[in-house]
Amino acid sequence: MESSGADATWLRDLLAECAVADGVTGRHSVEITGTDPVVPTRFRVGAATAIALAAQALMAAELWCRRGGRPQNLEVDVHAAAASLLSFLLLRLPDTQVPLRAPASIALFQARDRQWVHLHGGFPHLHQGTVALLGCADDAASIAQAVSCWSSQDLEDALAGQGLCGARLRSATEWRAHPQGVVLGSTPLVEVMRIGEAPAEPLPGPTAGEPGARPLSGIRVLDLTRVLAGPTCARTLAEHGAEVLHVRGPHLPFIEPFVIDTNPGKRSCFLDLDRSADVAQLQALVREAHVFSQGYRAGALARRGLAPADLAEQRPGIIVVSINCYGHTGPWAERPGWEQLAQTATGMALEHSGDEAPAVVPAAATDYTTGHLAALGVMLALARRGSEGGSWHVRVSLARTAMWIQSLPRTDAGAAAAGIDPAALAPWWIETNTAWGRVGRLGPIVRMSETPPHWDLPPVPLGTHPPQWA
Repeated sequence: MESSGADATWLRDLLAECAVADGVTGRHSVEITGTDPVVPTRFRVGAATAIALAAQALMAAELWCRRGGRPQNLEVDVHAAAASLLSFLLLRLPDTQVPLRAPASIALFQARDRQWVHLHGGFPHLHQGTVALLGCADDAASIAQAVSCWSSQDLEDALAGQGLCGARLRSATEWRAHPQGVVLGSTPLVEVMRIGEAPAEPLPGPTAGEPGARPLSGIRVLDLTRVLAGPTCARTLAEHGAEVLHVRGPHLPFIEPFVIDTNPGKRSCFLDLDRSADVAQLQALVREAHVFSQGYRAGALARRGLAPADLAEQRPGIIVVSINCYGHTGPWAERPGWEQLAQTATGMALEHSGDEAPAVVPAAATDYTTGHLAALGVMLALARRGSEGGSWHVRVSLARTAMWIQSLPRTDAGAAAAGIDPAALAPWWIETNTAWGRVGRLGPIVRMSETPPHWDLPPVPLGTHPPQWA
């Protein structure tokens, strides 16, 4: 791997943790250009995302070699990577910017003990449930007054007890001592675990030189995820040629700018997993799939016969991806969470801004980065399945990604953030005709010499297609 500098060292460390062989890293050249800070924070969030992007692209290049393709030159720009952490805000629809309004229940509020709690009513039922728990009116001032009557720990526990979203502001030291932080401290950043036996399975689809050949040609991906990490994982696989079918419950809430941002390259269908016929239809899709990516709370799919072990039995050789906020084992494994809560719980928010007026890093740093790390895990599992067989389980979490970002050195004190420069993003800017009109957006950030990443399909409204493979 021909690259130098701190970013290259961190990339090598990540690849070594993922047991990527030296023969793989030595076959391709990787260049990471640019520096942090781009976003106004001392955390190197642009570099972290660039490293995750470079790692998954390296594995895509390796899978390309397994199809008979040539080694590749890869390039990732830190400024563009940092901008991709706000890509949903950079979307441009005809004559307007995409609107995105957060409800009053998404903010940090100070509790009775002077500690801070981040509430997150990101979907209507979460917002309504949070306001009902607090017993207050639906406005920021009333919510703040209600929170001030609680102790921070009691409120965090009460929210979790009702399946709502919130986290107490902690330092990194407090988090590492917390039972969930202890579990994550000994958990790999990207877990790739063998969960069943199956014969070795070569990559499907055309070989290099044949029409339509790309690193993930013929790979079928079921994407049962929402906002933002899970959809980013499947979007990343799509930009390397995978066939992605996004499966959503028809009654589940959604945030439209996130759908437009994360669903290019995918087809989209509805299946109601509370209906046995729709579960059976999903299981039929599983039997012809290679990857099953999900972001449901622990146990939700198991109750429907769709736990990783069930999937491996239904489709030997399947690669199951599980993405959540706080990790997949430990006392918080079943808690729902969001980007802001991962930052708040793990110490990122406190270090970023202090406890007088705390705020999170102004970018979806753990969400998008976790999605790219999940895509890295999928391609690692595809390579291992091709060599040694087996069914595989890939696990990532926002909180574990936050801990990794915090492990990287900070930018220099006082260094001014460059900010996101639209003119500098021109090489990555694309425009696409969609159901929403002609949408301008950031395209794939990674440059690859032999197989330039791109999306074959525009984003579509949810439920546009039937629940079947193309």
